Amino acid sequence: MPSRRAPCPPCIHAKLRALLGAMLAALLVACGSAPTRPGAASGRDGPAAEIPPDLARTPDAEPRVEPIRSGGPNKPYEVLGRNYTPETRDVPIKEKGLASWYGRKFHGRKTASGEIYNMHAMTAAHKTMPLPSYARVRNPANGREVVVRINDRGPFVAGRVIDLSYTAALKLDLLRGVGPVEVERITYEDIRTGAWRRDAAPTAVAAAQPEAMPLPAAPGGPPASDTVAAAEGAELPALPVASGTPSRELTSGARGYWVQLGAFRERGGAESFQQRVSSELDWLAPLMAVFSEAPLYRLQAGPYASRDEAQGAAQRVRDALQLVPVIIERR
Repeated sequence: MPSRRAPCPPCIHAKLRALLGAMLAALLVACGSAPTRPGAASGRDGPAAEIPPDLARTPDAEPRVEPIRSGGPNKPYEVLGRNYTPETRDVPIKEKGLASWYGRKFHGRKTASGEIYNMHAMTAAHKTMPLPSYARVRNPANGREVVVRINDRGPFVAGRVIDLSYTAALKLDLLRGVGPVEVERITYEDIRTGAWRRDAAPTAVAAAQPEAMPLPAAPGGPPASDTVAAAEGAELPALPVASGTPSRELTSGARGYWVQLGAFRERGGAESFQQRVSSELDWLAPLMAVFSEAPLYRLQAGPYASRDEAQGAAQRVRDALQLVPVIIERR
């Protein structure tokens, strides 16, 4: 009966070398075929398996005055051992640097603002801009520009100033790699006046006005005897200007729907009422502006993208202050 013998060491070594060689070859093939994407740290990111048609025709983000959230995504944070302090004021920000993009790896996940990331929408990530914000991004190599909504944090790579959605990068022709860009935050004043647009300034469209409404009393104070009028030509007493910094006087507003809270003969009356409303309705404060449209000064809040949104805001104002706002459309 033949005896069993253990394989000799050289035979074992030969088999191990063959196995390791096969594994190494497979690994090299995989590495060579993995896509490299400028917006991700690994080859797992990239475009969607099925790219929607006509993405290049996707409209830019439409800037709106949205209150800057306190805390949450705007509180200081740390990433990779580095501290970041987001801006919490409505200030202009201009930067030059590199732009990257991110795609399917993060598609459908929550952004820093809590919104769901859509790689086919016109959005972007920035390390310190207040959330939410809107920004104009320009590719100096070809002159292309886009407007995006900043709703996420990043990119956390040296030299990069913005991380674009797939569609925003597509429209700027930056899908092939990281590229230099110019970034400019769009301020509330730019939005209110329509100055952020490249076309002509918008004009106001006349709308029906309500009758004068009583001015609600301040909390804990006596009933107010002054009146706030939205009607054309109504006689109004001049109200004292409250302490604080008045808003800049505007002569035109951005296109969209505006909620008019009142019209005044004196600018001081409009500004005084603006500060009074701001103290009671903090959510409305960043949306308000005083417009000079002779012979009246109009206090309006907006712009809203649709009449329904404006009416919803008007209802909240009506419930809180017992006055009847009117919707103004600017085209």
